[in-house]
Amino acid sequence: METIKTIKVIIVDDESIVRKGLRSTVPWDKYGMEVVADASNGRKAWEAFLEHRPQVVITDIVMPEMDGIELSRRVKETAPDTKIILLSCHRDFEYAQQGIKLGAAGYLLKTAFEDEELEGMLAKFQHELTMTPSAPAVAQSIGSEVEDERLGTLLYAWLNGHNDKFIGEMEKRTHDAWSFQGEPVYVYLIKTSRCEASWLKRLKDAIEEDPQLCKGAVVPYGDERCYYLLPESLLNASKSLLVERKSENAKLQWARKGPLTSTQERLDAFLALHKAAEIEKIYGVTAEDWPEPIWKAVKLLHDNPAAEWSVSDVAGQVGLSRSHFSIIFKKTLGDSFVAFQYKRKLKLAYGLLKDTPLTMQEIAERTGLGDSKYFSKWFKRCTGQTPSQYRAEHKDGTLRTYGHPSR
Repeated sequence: METIKTIKVIIVDDESIVRKGLRSTVPWDKYGMEVVADASNGRKAWEAFLEHRPQVVITDIVMPEMDGIELSRRVKETAPDTKIILLSCHRDFEYAQQGIKLGAAGYLLKTAFEDEELEGMLAKFQHELTMTPSAPAVAQSIGSEVEDERLGTLLYAWLNGHNDKFIGEMEKRTHDAWSFQGEPVYVYLIKTSRCEASWLKRLKDAIEEDPQLCKGAVVPYGDERCYYLLPESLLNASKSLLVERKSENAKLQWARKGPLTSTQERLDAFLALHKAAEIEKIYGVTAEDWPEPIWKAVKLLHDNPAAEWSVSDVAGQVGLSRSHFSIIFKKTLGDSFVAFQYKRKLKLAYGLLKDTPLTMQEIAERTGLGDSKYFSKWFKRCTGQTPSQYRAEHKDGTLRTYGHPSR
């Protein structure tokens, strides 16, 4: 692979504020990169690509004249080594699958991704585009990365309810590559969201380079998390590595499930760790930050968004009296249970209106607000707008600047 001194980047999006935001706020110099052009649609982007021959293309998917999928196809046919990051306001995983099949290196939801996600990808690109390893090492690395990305894609799709192909993959590997000679298994979820962008890669490299720990299996999940399966005999070694790394960066976090003896137990562990991590991401806390009954209560609400829970119902589920539960809930979260439920349903409704094509009836059902008529009245009473007005005003994340959710 030829050494590249300055990595050229083009940015493609039909919203000028997105292009300007990415140009001005991302520390391109830090990654040895320069934005050489931007374009408002796929046709102009293709012309810019042919003129500048960039090594990195960051493109929206839904655009006029030529969409990001067609642009990606042409780029990969012309220059297969080009790194492509897809941006979209759509949660439909079909978009991501199309891009990944074409060879896109990553997929970011414009309405949800954080700086660290993009910068983690850029750091990875810089490493790959500027290193000059021997040909056999390159082939081995590419093969491993492709397999990791495939597993990560299957895991993402399953955890987010898009398809269940990961289940078949887990069943196959439990009896093959991940059998671990019949030992009980532990699953870690390692989280680097509060660390610098390079930390996840550094941690994965440490696992893969250790003669013992490399016998486990690392499954990526985005640029801030990875799952690590290992046999019970490696448990002490894994603890030592993580504690050592945490001494270098106190923001490193992890959670663990085990021992696990069946495929279903492994799948349940993946799902439980994922759900807990999503709650942590939403509220900016960990399970250790809240009393255990409150964590269980919020997880119960999060896992059952359409259910209509009363204070007594939830208090009983977590083993507290109604009055005691209400007191510590308010003390922990700053809101009464009723106010918290109100805000949670409204936040869920906002997201479904902005980021999905679901009908009002479907959104009413998902938020536990009955039928579409009641939902519309409730939403207008809360916001002063009808759901249709809100959806039209906020279509495609127009309130956003370039990549951060409104705060």
